[in-house]
Amino acid sequence: MRLWGGRFGEDPAELAHRFTASLSVDKRLAEYDIAGSIAHVRMLGKCGILRRDEAQQLAAGLEKVRAALANGEVEFDSASEDIHTEVERLLSREVGELAGKLHTARSRNDQVALDLRLFLRDAIDQAREKTAALQRVLVEMAERHLDVVMPGYTHTQRAQPVLFSQHLMAYFFKFQRDRDRLADCRARVNLCPLGAAALAGTSFPIDPHFVAEQLGFAGLCPNSMDAVSDRDFVAEFLSGAALEMVHLSQLAHEIVLWSTVELGFITLADAWCTGSSIMPQKRNADPAELVRARSGRVFGDLISLLTVLRALPMTYNRDLQEDKESLFDAVDTLCIALEVMKEMLGTSTVNAERIAGALEKGFLTATEVADYLVRKGIPFRQAHGIVGQIVKYCEKQGIGFEQMSLEEWRSFSQEFGPDIAEVISPEGAVQTKRSPGGTAPERVKEQIQQAGELLQG
Repeated sequence: MRLWGGRFGEDPAELAHRFTASLSVDKRLAEYDIAGSIAHVRMLGKCGILRRDEAQQLAAGLEKVRAALANGEVEFDSASEDIHTEVERLLSREVGELAGKLHTARSRNDQVALDLRLFLRDAIDQAREKTAALQRVLVEMAERHLDVVMPGYTHTQRAQPVLFSQHLMAYFFKFQRDRDRLADCRARVNLCPLGAAALAGTSFPIDPHFVAEQLGFAGLCPNSMDAVSDRDFVAEFLSGAALEMVHLSQLAHEIVLWSTVELGFITLADAWCTGSSIMPQKRNADPAELVRARSGRVFGDLISLLTVLRALPMTYNRDLQEDKESLFDAVDTLCIALEVMKEMLGTSTVNAERIAGALEKGFLTATEVADYLVRKGIPFRQAHGIVGQIVKYCEKQGIGFEQMSLEEWRSFSQEFGPDIAEVISPEGAVQTKRSPGGTAPERVKEQIQQAGELLQG
């Protein structure tokens, strides 16, 4: 069954059909194609374009097709060119030749644009829900471990003490931006293109506002040519998904590092590790490694779509058939990655004692020592140099700040007093970082409170 052919004297070559057919991919849009078709025929009946009884019969037939699909009772016919053709074929089994009126005042051009928007609207809602679930795990872990101080890193080198909870909350806010971006994208997805027909609109007296209302759209696409050619909303989603995969890959890499024997900051549950075929002792964070790697797939999906769209003339071109595989792959990859990270983190154990031990090396409070001297009236640049000399001295002696005597401190500056012992404590250093967004416990508690409010919104 084809939705065209009267102008042609022979059927497409078998190879040409296999090359151009998209049913194997766009069959995933079946439920959306049916939902859009039901709203369309109801509108046709309302506007008198079809008789009421015809519209009712078509809608009832489509409901039967939808139920059969939901129950797994349908086998798609590979001879169908696409999901639109296949739905009409299935409908014809229910209502006969009347199925041929389904396409009145509609083109596959605006039909597929509608299906994509309906699909992506649901996909965005799903991705945002899964992102929020991961965020809740981060908040719960942060609340449970507010007393854990860890080394903060820059350049993958130990830098300053921070609360482990603040480190987790940093990822919360990354994912919040991702959720916000997806919400922004959804607003642009949520416009109805049906009624644009092939490109110029239709001469039938349709009511596209009725269709938009039936399908829950916020409004109509304002230009029929743009409505059938626009895939900006897909590119925008893929861009947001790619950036969220960046954040997931960063968190995944930290999990890989934190779970190593060398660091041991966390222990992953056995259910979220894999072993080695040759080394019996191994516990590999393979799911996290795969999240890290699969970010590249979503990057590729974005580049693939942008390449399809580049330099396309108005309006619909068959190139746009190639938009769906990238979209479907990105949705699936993002959603499963979010689920994996949620479960992997949520079942892990934080090793507070091991983290505390990591604070003993790296001179993490060197900045605090420099600030101590600044408060004594020494310019920061000079204080920076003094502390650099102290660090060099300690490294040569094989000692840490806490092992230095007051006399040793004063050999570098007479401004050092007995209170320097309070400054070099990682716990004490954390307490002093009270600037907005800082790592002091009261500031991290504020971040957790803000997170709770954002998750409720």
